[in-house]
Amino acid sequence: MQKITSHIGKPSKFSKASKLALQLIEAGSVKPGTINHFFGILEAAMSSPGACNEPSVRADYHTLFSAAQSVTELFSQQRKNQFDIWVLHAVVANDLFTDDSFVFSKAVGKIKEAISALPMAMADDDNDEAAALAAASKTDTTTENKAGDSVPTAASNSLPDDSTYAAASGSGEESSDPFGLDDLLANKPKKSERAREKEVAALNSKADEDDSKRFLKSQREALLKCLEIAARRYRIPWTQTAIDIFAKHAYDNVNRFTLQQRDAIVKLWNSIKEQQIRRKQGKSVSGKLDVNAFEYLQEKYSHEKISIRHAVGGGGERRATQWLG
Repeated sequence: MQKITSHIGKPSKFSKASKLALQLIEAGSVKPGTINHFFGILEAAMSSPGACNEPSVRADYHTLFSAAQSVTELFSQQRKNQFDIWVLHAVVANDLFTDDSFVFSKAVGKIKEAISALPMAMADDDNDEAAALAAASKTDTTTENKAGDSVPTAASNSLPDDSTYAAASGSGEESSDPFGLDDLLANKPKKSERAREKEVAALNSKADEDDSKRFLKSQREALLKCLEIAARRYRIPWTQTAIDIFAKHAYDNVNRFTLQQRDAIVKLWNSIKEQQIRRKQGKSVSGKLDVNAFEYLQEKYSHEKISIRHAVGGGGERRATQWLG
């Protein structure tokens, strides 16, 4: 599985690696003892979420993540949440590229349901979005500037400091604690068990809150991406009614999205209304909608990696299990 993980994130090797991962599912090799490795495969595959919508690999992504839904009972709740986001990218969004009107309408229905289930966006969500977009812009600038700004590490960093000499000079002494400080410190009162429990509970609560915010942010981004993909297909006549309904639903629920996302949805809906008016007047329509705001957001989102590995334990949970102090 580790070999599959190392290859599946490479576009040129994805198709072959995904077929091997699919064989693991079909052979019943994904079990409690191997689920961590298998989740790592899926995570590597989605390290760049935009890759799953490339024409050359759409079908393979769709097949793999559709099949992976059969083993989600082995995932922790946090991993299930993450997997649901991946399904939006790899399965639902790719269904919007179909030439089958039934499949297209079914995908639109799923996205509408997901939008309806979103909570209302709060001021904190808008602030977090603004900070993230600012950070993404700053990263772009910093990356450009770093190319010619590399400075060799100062030679002094390799020199031993005073503590090194102190440790060396004292290494030969018979007693490492001539003043009995160790005994004194050992008697220092420790935190009570109750205080420790409170600290652990506070950490767990903060971790759960962060997980929830991360999931909601990713979900909104994925749904916005689906709306953009659908809008780009508006020039195809049989998609227009479904997209009209889809965009109207997003507009009616615009307060469930963050500030920049709301702006993108409003502009898209205004663009659709213009197309509808032209159709009613019997005029020709371009079929091209205003997705400039979507393009801006997607470009910024593309700088972020979908990964939770840095925040979870081996089983996918993110709990504070060690005593503090």
